[in-house]
Amino acid sequence: MSTNKVNIDGVMLFEQPFVRVPYENYRKVFRASQRNIEREFGNIQTGSNELQKRTKGNEVNLEDAAKAVDGMIARVENLKRKLSDLQENNGKPTLDVTHERIQHLALIEALPTTNCPDFSRWADTRLDRWLVDWMLRMGREKTARKLVQERGIETLVDIDLFMDIHRIERALFRHSCTEAIAWCSENKTALRKIRSTLEFELRLQEYIELSRDRRTQDAITYARRYLIPWQETHLEQITQAMALLAVQPSTTCGQYKRLYDESRWTSLIQAFRLAIYSLNSLPTEPLLHLALYAGLASLKLPACYDLSHNVDCPVCDPNISILGKEVPFSHHANSTIVCYLSGKIMDEDNMPMAFPNGYVYSTEALEEMAAKNNGKVICPRSGHVCDFPALKKVFIS
Repeated sequence: MSTNKVNIDGVMLFEQPFVRVPYENYRKVFRASQRNIEREFGNIQTGSNELQKRTKGNEVNLEDAAKAVDGMIARVENLKRKLSDLQENNGKPTLDVTHERIQHLALIEALPTTNCPDFSRWADTRLDRWLVDWMLRMGREKTARKLVQERGIETLVDIDLFMDIHRIERALFRHSCTEAIAWCSENKTALRKIRSTLEFELRLQEYIELSRDRRTQDAITYARRYLIPWQETHLEQITQAMALLAVQPSTTCGQYKRLYDESRWTSLIQAFRLAIYSLNSLPTEPLLHLALYAGLASLKLPACYDLSHNVDCPVCDPNISILGKEVPFSHHANSTIVCYLSGKIMDEDNMPMAFPNGYVYSTEALEEMAAKNNGKVICPRSGHVCDFPALKKVFIS
């Protein structure tokens, strides 16, 4: 029973992004509400202070005062509508998604073992989520949406997040930084916390494009407005970039050629993806790959890359062994011997039996072979034939 107990800690290692994404979305709603409140109440406070000063100096009549108060009331009512719409259209749906995901994770704590049907259903849903995650990362949006609809897991996947990622990446691919810079502006505080330099790299790229088009005056103006504020941390890069005003895009000088290189756009796409993944606690690899790596690492043995492959070993499969090359060999405190014939583990219930020539196979597989061949057994690797009683038991130490 204990060996089949659900490893909750192990399961939760994969599930941090599952709750973190809607949490980050609600934080955006909260920050937007906070900005609206601060802006509107700031204006109301300014108007109130001005009205108070004019009242003390007897410089205002009742009609003007009434109009000023009505204006402040209108601002408050407008703020109330904005906050209500924001909460109804963004806040409440995000909270509902968070609630459903927490409930989904809570199910695992109530499951007694991995053998129960409820765990199988939960694991199937998790696999569907991982497949959708993989599809969205690979750009297979239509297939992902179809699987989501068939399985009814709309609240358990992050299609909207990946659609935003693809939208911004497509803009960068078209050599436009506008969408990415807007995203940086929305997430300025969070990016500062992780010390991301993505916004600077985007601003630098826009400056480079102005220099490439030989729009010198526009480039100077742009640098003063958007690059100079970064001089405390990026002075060397800014200084180097300023020299582009006097350097043609066709230059062969290494440091300036690299700045004009089109491959910088690919680097920007990768930097943006890394930043948005970090903000949402998403791994850079698909969750499906990470799960496969974990499984392969527990099974991988040097024998998997010998000429003798086990048909029941996933690592020995030529299609999967490519992924297996990236993980370390498994470490077993106690040896595990797998039968070459049946692929089953040989233990005290399925003892290993040795041919006179030294090859070892499981008792179950050899008994089945002997029953089909009138008590004779044949070693599949050497072709040696003998009677079943001639086999010797091998004890695992």
